[in-house]
Amino acid sequence: MIAMLWMYVKAFAVGGLICMIGEALLLKTQLTSARILVGYVTAGVILGALGLYKPLIDFAGAGATVPLTGFGYMLAHGAIEGLENEGLLGAFTGGVRAGAGGIAAAVFFGYLAALIFKPKMKG
Repeated sequence: MIAMLWMYVKAFAVGGLICMIGEALLLKTQLTSARILVGYVTAGVILGALGLYKPLIDFAGAGATVPLTGFGYMLAHGAIEGLENEGLLGAFTGGVRAGAGGIAAAVFFGYLAALIFKPKMKG
């Protein structure tokens, strides 16, 4: 019970810290949310390629894999794995293959939410 609670605390703390940094960037800089999004994905790719993001995932679990940095890490990890297994073409397809499940789930649940909540155009 204590181990599971500790896992939740670590995930909440790391995920919250990542989100807090994004919020601080929004409030204190002229960066748009789109640029922060791209920065987070790029940071995840760079940290993943350098092998620095895996220890954070091992420590925080979903607190490190759910934010956009985790998506960037997944792309980098998939590309590296694809390069090792399939050569140069695998470097281009590996990231997409690694992210396919998460992307498909996002599309599916976004569509489901649109069906349930009847979105309207901004106006």
